[in-house]
Amino acid sequence: MMLELDHINSYYGRAHILSDVSFGLSPGDIVALLGRNGAGKSTTLKSIIGLVRPRRGKKSFQDEDITTLAPHVIAKRGIGYVPEERRIFTHLTVMENLEAGRQESRGAHEPWTPERLFEIFPNLAEMRDRLGSAMSGGEQQMLTIARTLMGNPTLLLLDEPSEGLAPVIVEQIAEMITMLKEAGLSILLSEQNLHFASAVSDRALIIEKGAIRYDGEMDALMKDEKTRHAFLSV
Repeated sequence: MMLELDHINSYYGRAHILSDVSFGLSPGDIVALLGRNGAGKSTTLKSIIGLVRPRRGKKSFQDEDITTLAPHVIAKRGIGYVPEERRIFTHLTVMENLEAGRQESRGAHEPWTPERLFEIFPNLAEMRDRLGSAMSGGEQQMLTIARTLMGNPTLLLLDEPSEGLAPVIVEQIAEMITMLKEAGLSILLSEQNLHFASAVSDRALIIEKGAIRYDGEMDALMKDEKTRHAFLSV
């Protein structure tokens, strides 16, 4: 198993946000974590990467217990995290941002280089010397993902990758995820955009009030109007 969460319980102060969250990802899985705003999607990703430390439960990555590890240690194990906020270095160029994320290859996949990334993100290739502060929101999102890939992760966590982006950019992000799947990367993406998630994901998880309410194939969910209405309708 690539990633396994076993009864994860996470809190913000006294507020109990995640309640016994359990699921797993196999190598090559593209899984969408769906739910309404405030359901616990971002907290789940932050709990995996270690920005929120679970008070109870266990998380394992490639059969190693990572429950108590610090975020930078978890990242070095091979988990890449792209937060909802596009935290690029605005005072650095595209190339400098990419170099800031570089880590050695872990040997499982072909290492990511700027040249290889520019094949997936041709927009970035045209602005390699542009400062981050001079980029649009969609361009910054692409750069954030590309910089994370420079760390050569085997599992990528994407938090709301389509949020606030123009439809043409969302389409480009979808194509990028398809290419990453073909490259053998495992991806867990948090999303509210069901149309986008269904286009790129094989499997769906639905979280509601901090608990997993659905775990199944994306195709099955798209045919299940009752479940979608119960947990995803606004």
